[in-house]
Amino acid sequence: MFDVSAAPRRLESYLSGRWSAGDGEGKPLADAATGETVAYIGAEGLDRGAALQWGREVGGPALRRLTIHERALMLKEIGLKLMERKEDFYQENFRTGATRRDGFVDIDGGIGTLLTFASRARREWPNAHVLPEGPVEMLSKDGSFVARHILSPLEGVAIHINAFNFPVWGMLEKIAPALIAGVPCLVKPGSQTAFLTESVVRAILDMEILPDGALQLLCGSAGDLLDHVMPQDAVTFTGSAGTGRKLRTHPAIVENSVRFTMEADSLNAAILGPDAGPDSEEFALFVREVSNEMTAKAGQKCTAIRRVIVPAALEDAVIDALKERLGKTQPGLPDADGARMGALVSLGERDAVRAQVERLRAEAEIVFGDPGEVRVASGDPQKGAFLGPILLRCASPMEAVAVHEVEAFGPVATILPYEDVEGAIQLARKGRGSLVSSLFTNDADVARDVTLGMAPWHGRVLVGNRGSAKTSTGHGSPLAPLIHGGPGRAGGGEEMGGMRGVKHFMQRTAVQGTPEMIAAITGEWVSGAPSRADVHPFRKSLAELEIGDQVLTDAREVTQGDVEHFAEFTGDTFYAHMDSDAAKANPFFDDRVAHGYLIASFAAGLFVSPEPGPVLANYGVDNLRFMTPVYFGDTLRVRLTCKAINPRENAEHGEVRWDCLVTNQDGETVAEYDVLTMVAKTWPMPEEA
Repeated sequence: MFDVSAAPRRLESYLSGRWSAGDGEGKPLADAATGETVAYIGAEGLDRGAALQWGREVGGPALRRLTIHERALMLKEIGLKLMERKEDFYQENFRTGATRRDGFVDIDGGIGTLLTFASRARREWPNAHVLPEGPVEMLSKDGSFVARHILSPLEGVAIHINAFNFPVWGMLEKIAPALIAGVPCLVKPGSQTAFLTESVVRAILDMEILPDGALQLLCGSAGDLLDHVMPQDAVTFTGSAGTGRKLRTHPAIVENSVRFTMEADSLNAAILGPDAGPDSEEFALFVREVSNEMTAKAGQKCTAIRRVIVPAALEDAVIDALKERLGKTQPGLPDADGARMGALVSLGERDAVRAQVERLRAEAEIVFGDPGEVRVASGDPQKGAFLGPILLRCASPMEAVAVHEVEAFGPVATILPYEDVEGAIQLARKGRGSLVSSLFTNDADVARDVTLGMAPWHGRVLVGNRGSAKTSTGHGSPLAPLIHGGPGRAGGGEEMGGMRGVKHFMQRTAVQGTPEMIAAITGEWVSGAPSRADVHPFRKSLAELEIGDQVLTDAREVTQGDVEHFAEFTGDTFYAHMDSDAAKANPFFDDRVAHGYLIASFAAGLFVSPEPGPVLANYGVDNLRFMTPVYFGDTLRVRLTCKAINPRENAEHGEVRWDCLVTNQDGETVAEYDVLTMVAKTWPMPEEA
């Protein structure tokens, strides 16, 4: 691990299976808070095309040989080991200008995202190489011709071009879904903080958990990297909207229809509801959130609040409250005790923010802070990239242009007053697409109107109030289960979103054929595919069980006594089960009917093999539907078929999904659903299990 007290090091790239420095000494990278040189970076002379080919030829096949669960377990192991070493990363984090609180979002947040994807993949997806998606589509009346959508890994490389502000989270939240999909990654971090990304990649590769070619790192300029992309590659980009547009229209990306997802800067807003007066909890929450978003990471967050939209009647109260809170926050050395705000990532970025503030001042006045004078709690304001919070006020936001187009990527926000709820919505939409906006209100009608008004222009909307004050993750926190992205200016992309993010690196294909062929391709039984009815399938362990194993049960009559006993026993005395006249008046029934859950219970009694055996537990049903009413005197029988087998890694059992079809004496489908069970891999089970 890098020793922060050591002399500046030459960053290396990991390409084509080896660590290599580029030609020359490289460009110096400075400690954001002290100005001292931390490292040198450069990638001149490195063969980017060969690296991509190595990922395709070595990394891709190795990952695709593994199942989804095996890939996820690798990420879990990596995440847990990174957690053990995170204090090393925190020491380098300070050199980026970030405080420990800022680093928590980046380091712990990044590792947590990796672990979340690893967990969700094993919980939500099968332990397989191919992922069936959606229902079987019947393409012929007799069921001999059907279709199913499948998802399979792309056979290229996922190229991740990242921003400087989150050198750990920005990498891990992108490689996690790609690696679970089975696609190797090449990461190009933002140069200014690449020293921290390089340390994390070194730690991962030193673990020797990932197969060769699964993860590569390019420290330095992208150079001709995108000249070498192919149709099976994917590119993700985080950064400025202008740079993103240039990359998106790169000739090789256009020519090869390369998947390109973009997460760009956006003018995110926070709206104070008209009901949230100065004495309300929502007002206090709003002020705290705006202040936190202005000062966390020194405002250098793609999700930071840039536009503060408030009722005109509350404008002065909001300004006064923010001035009081911001006045307690001065920038300083990020590793100092009690540091509340660190430095911008570089002196160049500070100059850029100052220039952007000047553009905003054409339409807004500064009501707090001074971009030209920096007061620090610690450190040297001449050497460190320090800048205090700056709050502006725009008197006529509906007519303004710059406040809705210019993003000062630092601790800067502008107050925008509105007259009514529709005006607040229109101001938020003037950002032309944002990653996130938040609304603070305790009025459900306001919450509905504002959220629905903003939703088409935002990737995420946070509604904050007293009910979630203690548990809310806040405006600026992207979360692994939720999409991170937004329309329009924000780039039009989506990242994370749970397993949605994994699908971005997979190809969706519609496969057509006979039920037998579709079952063989997907690994899931389809009605009409071959079946086998020999030994009762509940007597078979996973080592013996095959998809298509089936039991056809005897029939059971449903009587009036059964229905009345079930009603009395359960308390479900719904009129359609107990009152003949009322049931006949119902347009769906001819007379009293059996309970749906009675049918499901009788079905279980028909298909279950009761003796101890490989089936360990029933843990639920999916897609339960009652199709035809069951009347007194009807007889039921069940066809239960092994639909899918999902063995769990590192466990002595797996999940089995059974297709359950309940029919009556006329062959009509009464109910259909999937039964989910845990089944032992071998039986009897090993004693130690």
